[in-house]
Amino acid sequence: MRYDHQLLAVLRRFGADPAVAGTAKGLSLAGEHGAVWIAAGLAGAGADRVRRRAWLRATALVAGSHLASMAVKRVVRRPRPQLPSDEPLVRTAGRHSFPSSHATSSAAAAIAFGTLLARGPLARAVPLVPPLAAGVCLSRLVVGVHYPTDVACGALLGGAVARLGRTWTLAPTAELLQPVTGHLAGGRHD
Repeated sequence: MRYDHQLLAVLRRFGADPAVAGTAKGLSLAGEHGAVWIAAGLAGAGADRVRRRAWLRATALVAGSHLASMAVKRVVRRPRPQLPSDEPLVRTAGRHSFPSSHATSSAAAAIAFGTLLARGPLARAVPLVPPLAAGVCLSRLVVGVHYPTDVACGALLGGAVARLGRTWTLAPTAELLQPVTGHLAGGRHD
């Protein structure tokens, strides 16, 4: 825990620079409730009509990862950091910090959208996603509202949700319905 506080204090000092503080505040605001990622997923669905359903499923995974992090927060109930010499640069929606929901949705988006961006009409956006996700994660430390372990564990949770949902995200619609239609048509019963 001591190292968590020390590292947060070091990163929080970067917020003293007005340019860094402005960028961190902007990234923090964009990541609120996964907004930047949900907007990106919906834009992907609009631009990549061939894989629209996959984009919508990936966006649902991002939203689901955010909800999962909020559920964990209600169980863990770790208070937000309070640095004696530094007030946070932003206000927060809640008073619990573990895990960082910003980090959770950012990691989920980087993995879920990265898979879709690798091929298709939006391939040029691939290099943008990981740095933006990392920036949103880091912003929460610079603005002083999360401990490094909150961000790391949030990213792990988001990554896990995205990896678990990868097959569902990429599955064709007909494949998703096959067990249901097979059962209804008198298919094999196990």
